[in-house]
Amino acid sequence: MQIAKRMKRVSPSPTLAIDSKAKQLKASGMDIINFGAGEPDFDTPDYIKKAGIEAIQAGYTKYTPASGSMELKEAVCEKLSRENGLDYSVKQVVINCGAKHSIYNICQAVLDPGDEVIIPAPYWVSYPEAVKLAGAKPVVMKTTEKNGFKITAATLRRRIKPKTKMLILNSPSNPTGAVYNEEELKDIMRVAIVKKIIVLSDEIYEHLIYDNEKHVSPAAVLPKAKDWTIVVNGVSKAFSMTGWRIGYIAAPEEVIATIAKLQSHSTSNPASISMKAALAALTKPMSAFGEMKKSFEERREFVVGKLNAIPGVTCEMPQGAFYVFPNIGGLLGKKLGNKTISTSMQLADHLLENAQVAVVPGDGFGADEFLRISYATSLDNLKKGLDRIAKALAGSKLK
Repeated sequence: MQIAKRMKRVSPSPTLAIDSKAKQLKASGMDIINFGAGEPDFDTPDYIKKAGIEAIQAGYTKYTPASGSMELKEAVCEKLSRENGLDYSVKQVVINCGAKHSIYNICQAVLDPGDEVIIPAPYWVSYPEAVKLAGAKPVVMKTTEKNGFKITAATLRRRIKPKTKMLILNSPSNPTGAVYNEEELKDIMRVAIVKKIIVLSDEIYEHLIYDNEKHVSPAAVLPKAKDWTIVVNGVSKAFSMTGWRIGYIAAPEEVIATIAKLQSHSTSNPASISMKAALAALTKPMSAFGEMKKSFEERREFVVGKLNAIPGVTCEMPQGAFYVFPNIGGLLGKKLGNKTISTSMQLADHLLENAQVAVVPGDGFGADEFLRISYATSLDNLKKGLDRIAKALAGSKLK
């Protein structure tokens, strides 16, 4: 059976592949510590689960409008106004099956074959693939540790070509934890407005910001910025609701209408029960969030300190999200055991085999000299796993 040609251009998600492999090994009896997961290890708060249970008991189990329930759209509008200073109507909001679904739908709605999309690297692994699935071309724009893994307005202006249609920004960033401040975003949006470039702003980690930094949406920084910004967010990370699969988009009305039409022929509505739970998440106080964020801050500092103590590894302190992105360039080209390590994938395999620790290689994020380590796991697991990594990189093998 012949597979569609467009699918040959798409790579599977390395983060999900690593997570799946780690879980399989653990199920077989191996003591695997998984640093690959992109989800909080905290349970969904009880008041949110209660809302989902009540929805089932009340028979709220039927179809809703394909673009999501009106009450949840209204809650999203209120949230964006309250927390982000953004004024949207319900006609400018669509509810999706998670932020990944949102990004896929945006690319399908606004990109044509031949369009180019600027994606700063390191990037979340699914951005280039969503662009490819729309027939467009991802244009990778490298960033470095020296500039905080962030692009500038000047570098963006130089990379814009006649076919450039969109820029994807992710702040806080997965995988680097980089956070753009208001002045940086103003400069970037001035370029986007003048050049008429859409900015897809992925804000799924907005609440997970540390060191007194704050989240700013690109749509809010200039009077005309909202006209050129498509905001993506959801309840997965801050409310520990990854499996509930609810994301949302706020954008100009013609974009939302197009996405709603697409959803009417693909997913139909997101799960009605999950939307009731998301409604509780967005309308009630974030009572459990403070404890989760405090734990993440403690883990972040611990992990960065341990990694910087390993010869050949350096790690910057991330400003947001729940990942660290250590530079392992000092290990590449060196021999570990009987193998010479030349790539991040080889190093990740070495750690899984010799330390029984799963990490995500940086090549899937467009940065082969790095690894991504999630600290969305217990401090005990982090201590045990990082000790194993240090020993494995020193030439020891887990007994």
